[in-house]
Amino acid sequence: MERALDAVLPEWDWHEVHSRIVAVSPEQALAALSSTPIATGLVAVLFRARGLKPGGTILDGLARIQFAELVRSPTEIVAGACGSPWRIRGQMGSIASPRPKTVLVALDMRAEAVGDGRSLLSTETRIKAVDDHARRAFGRYWRVIGPWSALIRRSWLKSAAARAGATDA
Repeated sequence: MERALDAVLPEWDWHEVHSRIVAVSPEQALAALSSTPIATGLVAVLFRARGLKPGGTILDGLARIQFAELVRSPTEIVAGACGSPWRIRGQMGSIASPRPKTVLVALDMRAEAVGDGRSLLSTETRIKAVDDHARRAFGRYWRVIGPWSALIRRSWLKSAAARAGATDA
């Protein structure tokens, strides 16, 4: 099955994928993930340090930083934006209108049935530089931020599994 993310951003310079098996249907798994708080505990501290508001759900938080929801189905949500996240005030805008010295960012939250009432719940983030300037700037930023981004995604998946009442399979 083709992923909606492939249509939104088929090529990328950086990406990260995180997943977790949960013992609920794909629809339940994605509903739990999309309603998960964007930041609690250490992740909330990281958000505040970056000047981001840690309240609300993942989808609320993405909307606050100008990520547009591009695709939604019962088992997949794709959001995207374009901007310069390495800048403290790196305004994000429409992924459909890339500007010089920016990157395109798309992320999905997806759930797929894997049998026995279980689902593979995943999130993938893809980043594509518009030009060499953006590629260099984002590369420096990603070396520092990448591990923290991974921590955040894994935190979301763990929280979603708990919200769904799922046990890891």
